Amino acid sequence: MQLTTLIENYVEQKSLLAEHGLSMLIDTGAKKILFDTGQTDKFLLNAKALGIDVVDIDYVVLSHGHYDHTGGLYPFLKANKKATIICKKEVFEGKYNDAGKFIGTIWQEDLLKERTIFIDKITELTPGVFIVPNITIHHPLDTHFEGLKKMTDNSLVPDDMQDELFIAILFENKMNILTACSHNGISNICSTASDIFKLPVATVTGGFHLRHCAADQYNFLVKYFQKMPDTILGTCHCTGVEKFSKLQRDLENPVFYNYTGKCINF
Repeated sequence: MQLTTLIENYVEQKSLLAEHGLSMLIDTGAKKILFDTGQTDKFLLNAKALGIDVVDIDYVVLSHGHYDHTGGLYPFLKANKKATIICKKEVFEGKYNDAGKFIGTIWQEDLLKERTIFIDKITELTPGVFIVPNITIHHPLDTHFEGLKKMTDNSLVPDDMQDELFIAILFENKMNILTACSHNGISNICSTASDIFKLPVATVTGGFHLRHCAADQYNFLVKYFQKMPDTILGTCHCTGVEKFSKLQRDLENPVFYNYTGKCINF
């Protein structure tokens, strides 16, 4: 099973593009699962440069409704005519920042109606790959909802990110967690997964949303992962390069940066 990051904020390979966004491809050998679609269609160009044919992708899983994770959805659906889109129904709620700017995803009926499945319970997409749509807030300090709004009954109200989900890959009696932005908190995501699957966490890969976090939030997370010293952390996107460097310094855990084009084998 292989994980390839198709786009992320940073890139090392000259033939690839980067942007503020995230898209990762899971290849199980039997199925290909796209986890988010970045901000634009650039991830499609990267896929081509990496020798990946997006026509072969079977599923698209949307982590949440923000534009930097869903902006490439419609270009992808025009290129791929078979993939099923899986997400929570709240993904298509009107999402705004605290300045009133729209930062969400527009529902495009002609491309989505016959291809979208909304989930609200744990779903095994293919053997060993689970989508987890409900995150329990075990640690209220570790949440990242600041400045986020959603449209409800024609009014903007605080967004508690009920649209967010994550993926758990079970392999050799261990668990590999894929997250996108961790608005609900990476510790809450890991604790939720542990509650459900009762397995040690081998790897956690994705955005940890630490770039602008408060000092007490960061310190809490360091203490959380200090209790899991064998867990490998692959940070990117909203984690921030500075926080990635701090995590490398402050933790005994193996910590790497999950840049555009990086491949990981489970």
